[in-house]
Amino acid sequence: MNNTKIIVLDDDPTGSQTVHSCLLVTRWDVDTLREAMLDSAPLFFVLTNTRGMDAENAASITRDVCQNVQIVLNELKDKGQIINPILVSRSDSTLRGHYPVETDVIADELGPFDAHFLVPAFFEGGRITRDSIHYLIVDGKEIPVHETEFANDSVFGYSHSYLPDYVEEKTTGKIKAGQVERFLLDDVRGDCMDRLLNLQGNVCCAVDSETQADLNHFASQLTAAAAQGKRFLFRSAASLLTSLANLPAQPVAAESMSDYVRGGKAGAIIVGSHVKKTTQQLGHLLKQEGIYALEVDVQRIATERASLLEEVINQANDAHSKNLTMVVYTSRVEKVFADQQTRLAFGEEVSAFLMDVVRNLPTTLGFLISKGGITSNDVLSSGLALRTSRVVGQILAGCSVVCCPADHPRYADMPVVIFPGNVGDDEALATAYKRLAKKD
Repeated sequence: MNNTKIIVLDDDPTGSQTVHSCLLVTRWDVDTLREAMLDSAPLFFVLTNTRGMDAENAASITRDVCQNVQIVLNELKDKGQIINPILVSRSDSTLRGHYPVETDVIADELGPFDAHFLVPAFFEGGRITRDSIHYLIVDGKEIPVHETEFANDSVFGYSHSYLPDYVEEKTTGKIKAGQVERFLLDDVRGDCMDRLLNLQGNVCCAVDSETQADLNHFASQLTAAAAQGKRFLFRSAASLLTSLANLPAQPVAAESMSDYVRGGKAGAIIVGSHVKKTTQQLGHLLKQEGIYALEVDVQRIATERASLLEEVINQANDAHSKNLTMVVYTSRVEKVFADQQTRLAFGEEVSAFLMDVVRNLPTTLGFLISKGGITSNDVLSSGLALRTSRVVGQILAGCSVVCCPADHPRYADMPVVIFPGNVGDDEALATAYKRLAKKD
């Protein structure tokens, strides 16, 4: 047996936001990876959560995953089951993340590769690339991403939207801007097979795309080149995965996701993300019928953790008894940190508290919405302790729904929405809630 399998190392759990019917795994031991490798879906996601770590830990986790992937590939090959892997390092569509740390490790462990491609487009979220410049579309206006709040991230900040300059900046000159191969719109939409076949030495390539059709056409040429022996690595946002996987429409309509809600019960919404878009969406959500607002003062976590947790759990139980959907959200005051390490440590402390809340929510909860990439990863891997879960589709563009397994000790078959922090319009979070709660 000889199969192609798309293996996605996802630095937070939102990369499945354009696909369905595939596995998400929060563990990367050999047995779990083997199960995912042999699954019928053409791709699977390993949720590494490395965007919430420093570069050293991100490299270590990525290396562990790659080494175990290689063990599984070798083991299956010895049994006559040859898997042709397509490796994708899935990261943020606004250029935040550990590049080139993760792609360098993947190349070291699973290479050599002829090229690695930067494909940050995410059309559902309004992210496009033209003339090698990456844009975020806000209210119909195209804004170079280096002019947005995301470029000022205290861990992953950057100064350039022109991808070759971004690469030179992030590699500290190891790859010069002039060395980056640029695949412009005319290339992506045309015939670039000869060019793809001549790539070698893990050259960095920046890819334009304005529509899903652009990536569909380009992906068909990439796979044709791979069939001729070329080995490619991808650093991409979610839209490329749609093209590589080539899946049919999702089996359950977005408007029908309430069918998964357990017993028609009220749910819970956990909001950890602090980006401006999330705060705006939260404001609209809190105005909806059937909502119970439950703010967590993050300043109290360090000194009053136990009493604060008891307060939150008691309020959550009270809200659920009244058939209200509780919105547990962190206080919106923006903290200033002395350094990156302090910021990451604080984030871990807040997330650990929220996961204790998730573990103690009412057992008859109807649904759960997790807002924020790192928050969602922790909900799946820690709060719900899911080794694997399967994506059933999207409730909104860019927002996946997974279901807990039937044998989950607290939340059997409960639908969980993975809602990225920077996706959707101001009403998006409220829309997701209304679809699950069947509110007009």
